[in-house]
Amino acid sequence: MERAPPSPPPAPLPLPLLLLGGLSLLAARAGADVPLEACCADGHRMATQHRDCSLPYASESKECRMVQEQCCHNQLEELHCATGINLANEQDSCTTPYSDNASLEAMFVKRCCHCCLLGRAAQAQGQSCEYNLMVGYQCGLVFRACCVKGQETADFAPGDVGDLQETAKISEVKEEQEDPYLNDRCRGGGPCKQQCRDTGEEVVCSCFVGYQLLPDGVSCEDINECITGSHNCRLGENCINTVGSFRCQRESSCGTGYELTENNDCKDIDECESGIHNCLPDFICQNTLGSFRCRPKLQCKSGFIQDALGNCIDINECLSISAPCPVGQTCINTEGSYTCQKNVPNCGRGYHLNDEGTRCVDVDECSPPAEPCGPGHRCVNSPGSFRCECKAGYYFDGISRTCIDINECRRYPGRLCGHKCENTPGSYFCSCTVGFRLLADGRSCEDMNECNSSPCSQECANVYGSYQCYCRRGYQLSDVDGVTCEDIDECALPTGGHICSYRCINFPGSFQCSCPSSGYRLAPNGRNCQDIDECVTGIHNCSVNETCFNIQGGFRCLAFECPENYRRSADTLRQEKTDTVRCIKSCRPNDVTCVLDPVHTISHTVVSLPTFREFTRPEEIIFLRAITPAYPANHADIIFDITEGNLRDSFDIIKRYMDGMTVGVVRQVRPIVGPFHAVLKLEMNYVVGGVVSHRNVVNVHIFVSEYWF
Repeated sequence: MERAPPSPPPAPLPLPLLLLGGLSLLAARAGADVPLEACCADGHRMATQHRDCSLPYASESKECRMVQEQCCHNQLEELHCATGINLANEQDSCTTPYSDNASLEAMFVKRCCHCCLLGRAAQAQGQSCEYNLMVGYQCGLVFRACCVKGQETADFAPGDVGDLQETAKISEVKEEQEDPYLNDRCRGGGPCKQQCRDTGEEVVCSCFVGYQLLPDGVSCEDINECITGSHNCRLGENCINTVGSFRCQRESSCGTGYELTENNDCKDIDECESGIHNCLPDFICQNTLGSFRCRPKLQCKSGFIQDALGNCIDINECLSISAPCPVGQTCINTEGSYTCQKNVPNCGRGYHLNDEGTRCVDVDECSPPAEPCGPGHRCVNSPGSFRCECKAGYYFDGISRTCIDINECRRYPGRLCGHKCENTPGSYFCSCTVGFRLLADGRSCEDMNECNSSPCSQECANVYGSYQCYCRRGYQLSDVDGVTCEDIDECALPTGGHICSYRCINFPGSFQCSCPSSGYRLAPNGRNCQDIDECVTGIHNCSVNETCFNIQGGFRCLAFECPENYRRSADTLRQEKTDTVRCIKSCRPNDVTCVLDPVHTISHTVVSLPTFREFTRPEEIIFLRAITPAYPANHADIIFDITEGNLRDSFDIIKRYMDGMTVGVVRQVRPIVGPFHAVLKLEMNYVVGGVVSHRNVVNVHIFVSEYWF
């Protein structure tokens, strides 16, 4: 038998105080912009109006939603507790027939009802309203409120519960003045974990039933009744230990028709009362041990017997009773009884006795209302028999002696209809398969042109017995219905990345390529992007003192001033993808130092390079063509060099002979990630006898474009 375990010891702080502490913490974290008082009021309102705290909270603040939920649960517990106190005051019982005892609401109502009944019982027995058992803070408040309320005779109406915390405060003030146990060292449980008793000299701790005191004299541990043998389980039951108690469990089930009671006994299930029987409406259920019986409501009269379904069936007395009629008479069964009839001559098939019962005469099977041949057929009577004259489409069956329909489709397969043949009473009709229609002769079928009804969303082609849908360029046929044309997203195809050099825009039936918003325009082929030369078109914003240099996707305005003793060349050369500003040496008269300076020209050139997608070999980007001066060939040499600006050694320069000229070729030997700007300082030196006699300096501004297509 299972005993209920004792209640666990209460928390050191009551629930209302813990909740207020939580609100202070939230206020510190959330800041002054979160109205926690309003959030708590919303939680109270939800509990009061809806009696449900699981509804969604609309606040965007996580802290506010936490306060709403906690205040709602607190208010809901107080409402349930007030219901329990009213229940204890009204009927002196905690029975709530309208709710489920397993629900959370019923648990709170029942707990507060029990605590109130304990307080009223303490008041009736003259005991103190200070409850020392470890029943929890809220139960102690309800106990003391109901106990003090029983002592008072003033205006405290039975249904006037009010706030538990205010009642507790009033009770505490009175107890400080009147309660003789105010200085009891066991108040609030004392040092004991379960039960405490103050003898005046010492504090004695004890445990609830099912527990034993530990050597420390304060703590308690569970007693295993199954090991100690202090249980009361019977033979055939197993003992199972629980915290503070034990329970007995049967070793075997009760079997069909029985149920296990709380006392671990097998009790017969009344299938009739519980409504789990399967008796029909015409039967009455009668319970038996482990089962039930179905008794029929209808009682049969004499001469009838009842079957399993409760129906009354006539008893054939001529078969069940031996010789019910005297010799020379025949027994004839009747409804509920039988009769005896004198034996008469036995006539053959097609004959019957005359009215006098002396001889056999022919039976006219064709006389109305009989229709032995079936409706619509002609019956011809003959002595002892008859014959049928059947209509077209029927034949006479000699066994059943009726007119039977001829199944023309089965008798002449494939010869009556072009496609499908279906038999009908006395005839047949032809039909065609899907995609064909019946001709005027009622037998042949011809192909239908389904395209006339426009079944396809775009194009339709009629085929024999069906049709085929197809789509225009830029569309594809749907795999779902086979008639709808869906747009082909050319930009999403595996080759979509190569359709347009920059960006692909899909639209129904086709696509369109686009280029960056500035610096480029769409090429005539509609797919590639071409750089716009802002310097040629004049759409740049360079000032008069600046030179416009075109680069990939834009332009640069650069101002180059020639140094002292140099003048700007009047003819600015423009080569493919290269703009150049050249300064030529111009010495003042008698300036020997200027004349002896080997630097003859200083050039500034701008080159726009792409970011190559695949860099597999060096790219030649600049060509310096040198005109050999008037010196003997065996004494003159031209040396090319990169003196400055070669970041990360991305470039080199080699000497090559082309068309009778010496050319310095600048190559890009490493990939460059754009955007990138570098200034390479190149020198072209004419060396005679080991001395530089002539030098040209070229400053190359290299721009790597951000986009390249």
